Amino acid sequence: MGEFVRLEVDAGVGTIRLDRPPVNALNNQVQAELAEAAKEAAEREDVRAVILYGGEKTFAGGADIKEMAAKSYVEMQRFGTALSESLTLIAELPKPTVAAITGYALGGGLELALTADRRVAGDNVKVGQPEIQLGIIPGAGGTQRLARLVGPSRAKDIVFTGRFVKAEEALAIGLVDEVVAPDEVYAAAHRWASQFVNGPAVALRAAKIAIDAGLDMDLRNGLKLETQLFTALWATEDQKRGMQSFIENGPGKATFEGK
Repeated sequence: MGEFVRLEVDAGVGTIRLDRPPVNALNNQVQAELAEAAKEAAEREDVRAVILYGGEKTFAGGADIKEMAAKSYVEMQRFGTALSESLTLIAELPKPTVAAITGYALGGGLELALTADRRVAGDNVKVGQPEIQLGIIPGAGGTQRLARLVGPSRAKDIVFTGRFVKAEEALAIGLVDEVVAPDEVYAAAHRWASQFVNGPAVALRAAKIAIDAGLDMDLRNGLKLETQLFTALWATEDQKRGMQSFIENGPGKATFEGK
């Protein structure tokens, strides 16, 4: 358990919790602890889905500007690479992930939220990539994951202007997937995550790999990857359980072991 980031596990759902007041700014220590929390969540068999959460007040206000301003070019190369690699570890978690966004998700905070498979936000949140206002650009996925999520034109508008996007617009353009009352954010994220606790973990991992990796390929190679992952599931116990249950009891009644 880190000083500012911890993994809390309850009934199969892991919560990667940021706790660095006042705004969960991402400094060297936070990025390192995020990486460790992601590795632990990936390895633990009792974690079947993951929530990213910054608490009731704010998700993450971005990078620690005071710390960044004092760095040299060489130091920023190291920090930027480490931060990007840490967020990639979260993006590549082999389990369903959801970001529970409260208050603000700005700069590196939004980049962290973009690593999740789903984003739930309070109706009062503001998200954005305001790095341009500092004379820089997003450096941990903001130009890449954002463009893949909302399209290049919308991503350019958000990045070029550095403006804040409110919850209603974020939902309309697909930047977030669900908007709820501020005090319902974590509960809504937990509802989504908890449905996978007793699901076919190997198939869920395969589905995530097929979609995410397939987006980086042309269609022909994406289809080949899908076929490989699809047929490999015949080596799992869950495939046998799922199909036998369908034959005997009809759809939607199978119980899985995640093996």
